[in-house]
Amino acid sequence: MRNFFNIKTAVLAVLLAVFGNPLWAAGGGQSTPAAKPGPVTIRFWHSMSDEAGLAFDQFVKEFNEGPGAAKQITVEAVFQGQYSDATAKLRPLLQTRQTNTLPDVMQIDSTGVVDYLNTEYAYTVDDALKNDSSYDLGQIMEAPLKAWNYGGRQLGLPVSASTTVMYYNKSMLDAAGIANAPSTFNEIIEAAKKLPPLNSNNQKLTAFAQQPNTVLLANWIGQIQGPQFYYVVNNSNGRDGSATRLVCDTDGTLLTFLKAWKAMYDAGALLNVSDGLSNLFLTQQIAFYTASTSGLTGLLNQIGGRFELGCAFFPRIDDKAKPGAAVSGSALFMFNKGDRAKTDACWEFVKFMCSAGVQARFGAATGYTPVNTGSVNDPAYASYAAQYPQANIGASQLSQTSPEMMGVIVGPSRDFYYEIINQVSVMLEEKKTPEETVKTMSAALNRLLDDYAEANK
Repeated sequence: MRNFFNIKTAVLAVLLAVFGNPLWAAGGGQSTPAAKPGPVTIRFWHSMSDEAGLAFDQFVKEFNEGPGAAKQITVEAVFQGQYSDATAKLRPLLQTRQTNTLPDVMQIDSTGVVDYLNTEYAYTVDDALKNDSSYDLGQIMEAPLKAWNYGGRQLGLPVSASTTVMYYNKSMLDAAGIANAPSTFNEIIEAAKKLPPLNSNNQKLTAFAQQPNTVLLANWIGQIQGPQFYYVVNNSNGRDGSATRLVCDTDGTLLTFLKAWKAMYDAGALLNVSDGLSNLFLTQQIAFYTASTSGLTGLLNQIGGRFELGCAFFPRIDDKAKPGAAVSGSALFMFNKGDRAKTDACWEFVKFMCSAGVQARFGAATGYTPVNTGSVNDPAYASYAAQYPQANIGASQLSQTSPEMMGVIVGPSRDFYYEIINQVSVMLEEKKTPEETVKTMSAALNRLLDDYAEANK
């Protein structure tokens, strides 16, 4: 069994190593000089906690003491809770035009994109490049960059990139004589037959546990092979325009997924829960665990060498499906409140956070895939990836994932997310057929889209 060193100590060592090192260059050209009325303070809202939060705090400190001080820019960072919580705080400020209370830069995930798209205060990357034409977007990985491009507009610059992979208890699989991690739903079923019914603590052992949500459903629908690329909702999952209708209900892909998912459940290989999955995995009550690559460092630290952690590609519906899972994570979005000095300052900070050196250390501290192409050659990340080969799985998967596979963007994002979970749970627990579930899910999700459109004419 592999002995893992204390990850948190390593994280702090990596972050503190910056002092004395010239890692402040933002990796692109300098912005067009603007009138400097004096010192500028910008407010930065973020949703990073744990190892990622420590890293963000360190980077803000570095910026303020380095390039920020040189340009008379001070960043005030404020943790605003989870992404959905931060979006819930942003929305009323935009609706009531409370510009003085708005952040200047905000870390946003898919839950906040629609609000940003509809606001008059957006200061996009395209806007920033008009004043900084020498900045090379080519240094940012294509897949994460495209994830924040909507209707041809580059809204934000990715700051955290991840993808969903399958972690597994390699020690448990070795003991059961399972040589390779399963890559499909059917292989999970076969692995479940070889695993013991109880773990070493006499607790019930189930092979896999999960409940499909918007993100996971988009991945599994997108894997299906066919004459076209398949999406959950129209307009390329809401990327080419507002999503107004479900499409997976009429093209047969939702039914294909539901049949395969129900087969796993009926075989006893699937536990229908989504809360507490990491705890189930850590206490060895499940063998397979789908989660973000961003949690790798924390997961290794929590395991503490008690068992060997394996990492494999996100499982496929069947052996005909394409491998891959959409890039996820977050981007930095800027706001224009009529102050050119502040928007210039925002752009300087965004470039810094997405620079090769910062992204390399952020990846090594957390497990996120660095968004800057220059990060792979940075000693901080190269050393981390060599010591923890699990980190290479996510990057390899992203390289094999179709660029057309993107997350779903819908207005009623929270309700949409939980309705998918509810509909699939009803199918499993109340023994509904997949065909019945397609009909009820179609009606419920389309109703949410219609209600949102009506309320936001």
